[in-house]
Amino acid sequence: MITATETKLPRLVTALPGPKAKHVVEQDAQFMSPSYTRDYSLVARRGQGAMVEDVDGNLFLDFAAGIAVCSTGHCHPKVVAAIQKQAAELIHMSGTDFYYESMPELARRISATVPGSEAKKTFFTNSGTEAVEGAIKLARYATKRDKLIAFYGCFHGRTMGSLSLTASKATQRKGFGGLLSGVEHIPFPYAYRCELGHGPETCGAEILEQLEGQIFKRLFDPEEVAGIIIEPIQGEGGYVPAPKFFLQELQRICRKHGIMLIVDEVQSGMGRTGKWWAHEFAGIEPDILCSAKGIASGMPLGAIIARESVMRWKPGAHGTTFGGNPVCIAAALATFDLIESEYRQNAANMGDYLFAKLADWTKKFKIVGDVRGRGLMIGIEIVRDQRTKEKAGGLRNAIVDLAFHKGLLVLGAGENTIRLSPPLLIDREQADFAVRTLEECIREAEKKA
Repeated sequence: MITATETKLPRLVTALPGPKAKHVVEQDAQFMSPSYTRDYSLVARRGQGAMVEDVDGNLFLDFAAGIAVCSTGHCHPKVVAAIQKQAAELIHMSGTDFYYESMPELARRISATVPGSEAKKTFFTNSGTEAVEGAIKLARYATKRDKLIAFYGCFHGRTMGSLSLTASKATQRKGFGGLLSGVEHIPFPYAYRCELGHGPETCGAEILEQLEGQIFKRLFDPEEVAGIIIEPIQGEGGYVPAPKFFLQELQRICRKHGIMLIVDEVQSGMGRTGKWWAHEFAGIEPDILCSAKGIASGMPLGAIIARESVMRWKPGAHGTTFGGNPVCIAAALATFDLIESEYRQNAANMGDYLFAKLADWTKKFKIVGDVRGRGLMIGIEIVRDQRTKEKAGGLRNAIVDLAFHKGLLVLGAGENTIRLSPPLLIDREQADFAVRTLEECIREAEKKA
């Protein structure tokens, strides 16, 4: 069992996967839906901080954090205590029909983190995809329009409405027939692969020209567009940050035409980038903000935060049975305290520390094409050739698997990027181990390239 006195670094005691893990994987194949995607055979049993123990007693350093969900680490004592206390008092009444005192308290605190002079209002959901679904409805309701614009490479969820906006992988959409009508996608400003050779701060001007000069003239009149949704840093798309000017110009265009600017911060929000929200780096004020993942340290909770003048739908226009469940809210309040008091700043500090360590990787390794991101949201793009930038998804997958076998948990993002999204509480010793391990794995992969 993991205790506070145990190492903060991995300890492997069996070959991977171990015998108990193999059994669980076999049971999973027999009884579970094959739609789940698994990168390697981790069978988690318990976690503490940035450490995860599997069913065979192997200890791993977690630089995936449950896909950026476990923001305060695994089973933080203050979060656990908040969950236990609330579970003993009241588990459910449904915030759609009754009141919980904790709901407006969390909404008040979250609203205070969102930039802008206008007051905000919040609707709680169970997940990120539900937050996006609600944002679609709210944008349509507020504008009395029905068209939506999203970006290639984006991931907004897998339910039918959010899936209509998602344009990350064809397999996520294949086989589900007609999706939501009135949705158009445009390119995302991907600086490393900018066709015009622009850098991270200037890539995307031609996309904005296409939006106004082509989309608005040939496909959708802007007066029919309810919302434009963007991730300030694409998550599933490969941890690709949008340039500051791009977000600012997108806001200008939206304001000009009365379009709702919807910012999806499901993965990039709640302190992960060193600020509460990644869009703060651009100094913009979204009309609608979607949050989830790290908001409650692993409990199922999402949120739609909108300007008060936007969130004016009538009672019954939108609802939820479980969204804002009091146990999840309790976890979120404890999470908020921890991020506010120490982990947001730690994310900024440790992000700077890691980026300094990774700064020369494109020179050190011939298969590392780009290192990017903000705070503890870092993408390492793997290529076969730095000159041609040929994507090397197979090599990326090999590195992820090698890291697992050395006790480090990381995940892929996009076609060929390694994502680093550890809990916000990691320290330098853990960061150093992750860097050393990835260096070893990349060297091994390079030999096979």
